[in-house]
Amino acid sequence: MTVEQLSEEDRKSWLSALPQWSLCRDGDAIERKFEFADFSEAFAFMTRVALIAETRDHHPEWSNVYNRVEITLTTHDAGGLSLRDVKMARKIDALLG
Repeated sequence: MTVEQLSEEDRKSWLSALPQWSLCRDGDAIERKFEFADFSEAFAFMTRVALIAETRDHHPEWSNVYNRVEITLTTHDAGGLSLRDVKMARKIDALLG
């Protein structure tokens, strides 16, 4: 199955629905930074994200330092941002209520 990049118009439209995510890397990815009370809370969040990523076979680029987690979503198969990234971002946002 071929995954297509979002058009510039689609990117703008979807990003307006994801206000806490920002476009990065020349428009080929979205990113969001999270901050938690401590390392345990951050790691628990990452575990929940990992479970979603496995079921969707769509894995984030991310980093963790103590209570901070940074997530970048892009679709390598599409060569940039795709609807898979938007759906993943929405699932991640839903974890926080």
